[in-house]
This record gives sequence, structure tokens and C-alpha cells, in this order.
Amino acid sequence: MVHSARQSRVVRTTLLTATAGLLAAGLTVPIQASAAPEPPPDPCEGAQTFSEADRLAGNCLPGNDVARLFQAPDTSGLLGVDEEAKSDNVRVLANIPKQGAFAEESAYNSDLAFQGRYAFAGNYNGFTVYDIAQPTRPKVVSQVVCPGAQGDVSVYGDLLVVSVDAARSDDSCSSEPDSATNADAWEGVRIFDISNVRKPEYVAAVATPCGSHTNTIAPGPAVKPGKSEGKGNGKGPKGKVQDLYVYVSSYSPNAAFPNCQPPHDLISVVKVPLKAPQDAAIVATPVLFPDGGNPGLGYSRQTSGCHDLTSYPEKDLMAGACMGDGIVLDISDREAPVVTEQVRDEENFSFWHSATFNNDATKIVFTDELGGGGAPVCNEETGDTKGANGIYDLGSDGQLELKSYYKIPRPQSNTENCVAHNGSLVPVAGKDIMVQAWYQGGWSMFDFTDSENPVEIAWHDRGPLSDERLVLGGAWSTYYYNGHIYSNEIQRGFDVFRVDDRRIAGAEKVRFDELNPQMQPSYPEKGKPGKR
Repeated sequence: MVHSARQSRVVRTTLLTATAGLLAAGLTVPIQASAAPEPPPDPCEGAQTFSEADRLAGNCLPGNDVARLFQAPDTSGLLGVDEEAKSDNVRVLANIPKQGAFAEESAYNSDLAFQGRYAFAGNYNGFTVYDIAQPTRPKVVSQVVCPGAQGDVSVYGDLLVVSVDAARSDDSCSSEPDSATNADAWEGVRIFDISNVRKPEYVAAVATPCGSHTNTIAPGPAVKPGKSEGKGNGKGPKGKVQDLYVYVSSYSPNAAFPNCQPPHDLISVVKVPLKAPQDAAIVATPVLFPDGGNPGLGYSRQTSGCHDLTSYPEKDLMAGACMGDGIVLDISDREAPVVTEQVRDEENFSFWHSATFNNDATKIVFTDELGGGGAPVCNEETGDTKGANGIYDLGSDGQLELKSYYKIPRPQSNTENCVAHNGSLVPVAGKDIMVQAWYQGGWSMFDFTDSENPVEIAWHDRGPLSDERLVLGGAWSTYYYNGHIYSNEIQRGFDVFRVDDRRIAGAEKVRFDELNPQMQPSYPEKGKPGKR
């Protein structure tokens, strides 16, 4: 999500109207009756001060006024609280509600990663391991309580990497919330040994500048016995990968935060020796925007770091969504990524949030998380080009060209936070198809083989969590893995779906041993699908 969960970083007081109560520490919003003839007050009007880390607050910066987001039309005729709707080709297979230490409303479910028969689900209070060998009957294997906010997860071999984007008193799982003004406070990435998924072991922690909002991984080059490491994508013949690289994205520096100083135009590169993960450490902090990035032109946020990165190790590529900028990077040297292309959309993109390559890396779908994931922007008032996906062709010359926008066609109510969020490819040979979360807009599967004319294939939606207040909820991450769709719903828990449609025929035969949607694998473009 756009906001960092580091509420402890608030060093100024947020003074907003009741309509925009979501911007402050309170995590729900009272909604005014839509029948009033006068528009609600402008939440950005007046002498207000705030921390950019607060939810939505950064959108009140010049050029990012979101007052109109609270002028959504009356949508009382849409789905009621907890009602469900879906396309005819979707089957709802299972749901496991949040439980234990994750049951409370403020314990948000977040990202997902997969390995074999297991799904690893992040939460602001830690992570859960699910056994998905029987998709109709998923089971909780273990739950690790280790608070820290964000909970972005990546898995590789016996290791699980978890992002912490909130100042803590120390790096332990028993730490307490701290102030980012404290130089001794900790935030960054935690590393767990998951060789025994029933008893994950906490093995390492690495503090990173401004914490870790998200993390993206890529294996180092494969090394033959007796050979030294070099550049490459980790697929050397008969070689063995020795190191895992973790690319840490974070943003919103502040002069008052000793460990998060402006301008913060960088990412952190953490090297994790696979045989000695306890020795994980930062090996580089490359500056991606030596000229400062987007200064906040037009509709866009100012760039002060990256929100998310997606690696494609087999092609030595990475795409970055960095607040006011979208970028492409060469990662052939894992410790020295180089920006090769940079684009902006000052008219329609407020906050570049995430990126997904198509299978042959000739396209990138960038998402705009307008409103920080906490606003109702799936409505006629906001339109279909804001809070949407931007579909770009990536030419052989490395240049990006915007071809179209895609946004779900179903308007949502005033009490539903809805905007483009996390998704992944559906591995259909010769086609470009993606499934994607839209918070309380549910999820959508769409075909963007024709970059200029994306078409929806399937969808699922629930009504709001409340018809009286905006409760932060909905699908945070929705991914396709080995024949099924898995979704981590912020409040309602872990969902499993199946889509039966001839347009994705063959996708179920493509099997991955491991899937991190922010580290894309390739799949066969033609011929018989095989295991990867």
C-alpha cells in the first residue's frame, strides 16, 4: 500500500476534516450520507500538516488533491454488506478467516508467495503458512507472530524474507513500536528458515534505510565448483546458486528521522549467503535518481524512493514503480542495477505502485495506487484512467510506450477502498493474461495481448465490509499459481478460486515449484507446457 505503517514516524499533527479521518492514525472513516446536496468538505483545505507516511496524507500535496475522491456518487444500489457476485466462469472454492493474533481489524493481510504445496501469507503481525495441496480444503500449517507492519513476503529455497516498515524497539519478534526519530529504532527485513514449515526459525535481520516497504528477490549467478562468481542470471550449466539478492524498496524520508534521511533516491541491495543466511548484509545502496526523480509534476507524487520492484532474473531485467516514476533496470550485475528507461504520466498516474512484465518482456503493466489504497476511487467521478493500470509496450530498443489503461468496469460504493493493486500473470502460451487484486473491488482477470484493447475475462467481488464506515479491506494480493487463484483478503482471510474458461486453457498444466510474483519466472510460449 502507499502508506507506510510507520505511524510512529508522525512528527507533526494531522488536522483533517471528519470526512478524511482516514488520513490520521484512526484506520476507519465515518462516511457522510451521500444524499446531501452539498459536496463534503475538502479534506485538503486549510492549514494542515501531516507525515507523508500517514495513509492518504501525501495525496494532499500540491498536484495530488484528492478532495474529489470523497464526492463519489450514490452507489446504494450496488452489492450490500458481505454480498458476493462473480462472473459465470468463476468458482469459489474456499475461505479461511483470519485467526489468532491476526484476527483483529488492524492486523492487515498483505502479500503472498508460494512454494510447492505451501502458500506463505504476510500480515502486519507476522505471517501464516497454508497447505494448499487440496485447494478446496486449504489448511493452516503454522502462524508466526512477529509484528512489524507491511509483511511483504518472498520465498527462495529454505528462506523466507519478510518486510518491516515500521520503527520497532529492536529486531526481535517481541519488539515494541518505537519512534523513527530514535536513531536506535529498527526496521528493515527479517529472514526465516522455513525448512520446517511447521516451525519456521528466525535466523537474520538486516536494517535498511527507511525500512522495507516491499522486497524483491533474485538469485545470484550460478557458480561451478572451483570457479569464482561473475555476472549473469543464475542459470549457469551444472552450477549452483550461492547467494540470494534482496532488493529493498522504501520511501518518504524525513530530516527528523536519523535512519531515513532525504533525498533517499535509492534502494538497498541485501546479499544473503544461502549457506550462511545469518551473515546477510547490505552490499550496495544504488542511487536510481541522481537527478532527483519526479519533483511532483502535474498529478504525480514526488519521487523519494521506490514502492515496489519486479525482477525477471532469466532476462536480467527489473521494473520499478517509484512514486512519480516508472523505470526499467538492467540487473545483469546483481549488486549494481542500472536504470535504462524512465517514464512518467503526469496526467493520470498519482503513485506508481507496482509492475508486471508479460512473459517475453515486451510489455509492462504498471499500477497507479491513487489514494494510497484507502480511498473509494472505483467510481464514475474518478474515471477509468486514474487509479488504474497503464499498459506499456517495451520495445527492442528498451523504450516504453503507453498503449492503454485498464480499470475494473464495476463501480464500488463510498465505503469501499478500491484501486489497482497486486497481481500476476496467468501462464497461457501465446497470450498476455493477468489476474489482479483491487482491494474491495475484488479481483479481475484480463487479457492484454492486444496492448491497446485489454478485455476482462473473469472477476469476483464482495460488497463492503460496512455500509456506514470505510473499513480498510478487500483483496491485497491475488495471484495465479498452479491452476488456481489465491487471494489474501485484508479482513476476510485467505481465499481460493478457480476459473474455468477456454481462453486460459493450458494454464493449469504449467506447474511452478516456487512463485514470487515480484520475481517473475518464464513459462513455455508454445509447445507442451512443462514444469518449471
